[in-house]
Amino acid sequence: MNSKPHFYPALESTLRRLESLPIPDERKTILSPLIEEIKNQWERGQAAKLHFICTHNSRRSQFAQIWACTAAAWHGIPVETYSGGVEVTAFNAGVVSALKRAGFKISSSGADNPVYWVFFASGPPPVKAWSKLFDDLLNPKTGFTAVMTCSEADENCPFIPGAGSRIPLWYEDPKIYDGTAEETLRYDERSDQIGAEMVWVFSNLRTQRSTANG
Repeated sequence: MNSKPHFYPALESTLRRLESLPIPDERKTILSPLIEEIKNQWERGQAAKLHFICTHNSRRSQFAQIWACTAAAWHGIPVETYSGGVEVTAFNAGVVSALKRAGFKISSSGADNPVYWVFFASGPPPVKAWSKLFDDLLNPKTGFTAVMTCSEADENCPFIPGAGSRIPLWYEDPKIYDGTAEETLRYDERSDQIGAEMVWVFSNLRTQRSTANG
């Protein structure tokens, strides 16, 4: 197992806080297929390819990709993470701000649909994040797990070409709070929920891997 990267102190504090957040039993049931799929792939000698998909690739799928990548590194589990949508918009500024408050370091380039580089530790490459279609040239074409983070994309895209498996993992869209007094709170709440769930997923995988290795 690879050694843990040197996480940024503020983000490390957030990760330790997320580890203590309770995951409701109903969410554990929803998350369990994701754990099993990642486990199945590593038992075949493959690093799991997780492709998080929602309608605009603006909020929930971005949160999920970034937190999955970070939680996997936190627990030493090899994965590849991707995200995409069925329409191109832009990586939402509220998500970017929430991730910065969580302790990520983020830089960007461009205007209409900026590209963001999201760093979680010194050493590992950043997550490159921007709004794109799920079949973008830089996304995997075969052998990936399509993780559907919103009901709209899940219901409107009954077939994802190249997906080896498909897992519904819906989250409430924080967009409904845009422009309200609750906007910052609700974006942080969604970030915490997705982050805590990804930390829980990869904590379980680390335990199972340690048990399997004796």
